Amino acid sequence: MKRAGQKVVAGTEVPGTSQTSKRQKTNLYDPGFGESDPCTLMDWGSLPHHVILRVFQFLTLVDRARASSVCRRWNEVFHIPDLWRRFEFELSQPATSYLKSTHPDLIQQIIKRHADHLQYVSFKVDSSTESAEAACDILSQLVNCSIKTLGLISTAKPSFMNVSKAHFASALTVVFVNSKSLSSIKIDDTPLDDPSLKVLVANNSDTLKLLKMSSCPHVSPAGILCVADQCHGLKELALNYYILSDELLLALSSEKHVDLEHLRIDVVSENPGQVQFHTIKKQSWDALVKHSPKVNIVMYFFLYEDEFDAFFREETPVTHLYFGRAVSKAMLGRIGMNCPRLIELVVCANGLQPLDDELIQIAERCKNLTAMGLGECEVTCRGFIEFVKMCGGRLTQLSIMEEVLIPDSDYSLDRLHLEVSKHLGRMWFPDMMPTW
Repeated sequence: MKRAGQKVVAGTEVPGTSQTSKRQKTNLYDPGFGESDPCTLMDWGSLPHHVILRVFQFLTLVDRARASSVCRRWNEVFHIPDLWRRFEFELSQPATSYLKSTHPDLIQQIIKRHADHLQYVSFKVDSSTESAEAACDILSQLVNCSIKTLGLISTAKPSFMNVSKAHFASALTVVFVNSKSLSSIKIDDTPLDDPSLKVLVANNSDTLKLLKMSSCPHVSPAGILCVADQCHGLKELALNYYILSDELLLALSSEKHVDLEHLRIDVVSENPGQVQFHTIKKQSWDALVKHSPKVNIVMYFFLYEDEFDAFFREETPVTHLYFGRAVSKAMLGRIGMNCPRLIELVVCANGLQPLDDELIQIAERCKNLTAMGLGECEVTCRGFIEFVKMCGGRLTQLSIMEEVLIPDSDYSLDRLHLEVSKHLGRMWFPDMMPTW
């Protein structure tokens, strides 16, 4: 007689087992699976399509392709349109990149069988011209697409900028003309030009909501005005400062436009002293905020200290400020005086002069400030605590390098973290390394 706890091997008849129970086939989705004998065989091939599809969505592309060869049923799921709505093409040269490149045979299979299913598409390329040209070749073949989101991502320069403008424009035109429903486009650091934007607007003006095109030197203010004039549903726009103008802000403030939610502006100088930055009038900023009172105006600065003269001389409705290079005390003082809508401020470097007065002025006048980050700067412990005390619990993010804080006769670093924590209403410590 078998012992009560003896294991049962699948396929072995057990005394007392009914013929009905022997014929039962258990799989993962039986209602009583949790109570089934764990040694009973499971029929993976009979899983429902929607379950296999869900599993496939968690697999990498390579693993998904391998899984598709398990059986005919899994191969059928591999080609279900829902699995190909969202796809990222990774293109790289093995000798120069860490990226895993999408296999050419798979790319051709996708183009042949799933081009009309693709809706959320991105291309991640390395710095090589060959990878960027390969991306353009794929774009040129998407003649039956209905893409809603398109992103071109360069992991390093120059990539797309080395592709001929004609080749790039021709590839984009295929997508712009055939999609008819583009809502989000991210094409930073590319040879995009005004004629391409006109094609985009002519075919997708009713659907376009987000356009990110920073560092596109062939786009002029006229090209952006074309977008602003015709894409009335535009919600987010990212561009370089050299394109920004009073005329553009007034166009974005006209009655026929819906409210702009995000305006990102990159202010970049590669060669100090060679770029003369223009000033935007206060009236133009005021018109934009009046039309879109909740708009977030985000500015990224990569300038040298002597290039800031054109900025923040008068009130500017910027909400998020990021300084990637050193910025002077005088500039931070102007921010405290003229940026009342400021929500977030990140300063990566300043110099060796304490910023106590500037921070206190920012706390006094920027009543919406909720996030602050300081890198290679200097602030006395007393001045920093006064800043935190004035801002109080509304500072939801406070990232300050430990090296920034200068101990004084009133506060040591050990006491500082307790005092700051008290005013924030939560435990706080200075950072040991940057978090932005």
